[in-house]
Amino acid sequence: MNKVISTDGTPIAYDRIGSGPAVILIGGGPTDRSANAPVADLLADDYTVYNYDRRGRGQSGDAAPYSVDREFEDIQALITEAGGSAMVYGTSGGGILAVQAAARGLAITGLALWEVPYILPGTRPAVPADYRDQQFALREQGRHGDMLELFFLEAVLMPAEFVAGMKAGPFWEAMGSTAPALAYDAEVAGDFSLPADQLASITVPTIVIDGGTIPWVSAAAEAITAALPTPQRRTLHGQPHNVDPAAIAPVLAEFFAV
Repeated sequence: MNKVISTDGTPIAYDRIGSGPAVILIGGGPTDRSANAPVADLLADDYTVYNYDRRGRGQSGDAAPYSVDREFEDIQALITEAGGSAMVYGTSGGGILAVQAAARGLAITGLALWEVPYILPGTRPAVPADYRDQQFALREQGRHGDMLELFFLEAVLMPAEFVAGMKAGPFWEAMGSTAPALAYDAEVAGDFSLPADQLASITVPTIVIDGGTIPWVSAAAEAITAALPTPQRRTLHGQPHNVDPAAIAPVLAEFFAV
């Protein structure tokens, strides 16, 4: 495990493995860098992979008050550490951050996106208008389990009975350590609408990937593709949102090799 110091002095923890061109992995949801570790391992034969804990997660630090700008400074610190430019793979909510980073003009030379959860009108119920405020209020009160429940019920649209089963399982408590960062994801996502202008401004090679198992997510993937200037598009048919690393890693390796 390594650490790089972001602009505001916050230490950002990351694993650096492999050799070759630099690839930075950006995760989302109630996870730390361990969620992307299997993909990192599979890419390491051909790439130098920087798999990091976003601020407020895992072994990275945090600083108040939160600002989305700090997330981009964290990515820039990793890009600098990687030699001045890097390719980026953003998963789920991490894909929203990756899109914004590329649109801001960070030195990203290739962008891969897995099931970015933009919500198109009519494809599913909207996230509550006060979702972001609710998450920050629950965070302030230390109600991390309630943050998880709100996320799975309102953002993911998981059935209540399934969430109840998760709460009774062994992983719920483990997710509690990263639950406070769900407020940060809510800040990054805003109203979860598709940022057409941002996408149109991204000129680096970009691939949009989905599994075809969640209709509203696939609709978002199609809309992202339509908004990008020169996209590639892939569907890994039958893959769930929690994609099999062995299914997606070869697609990423092929794309980043171009």
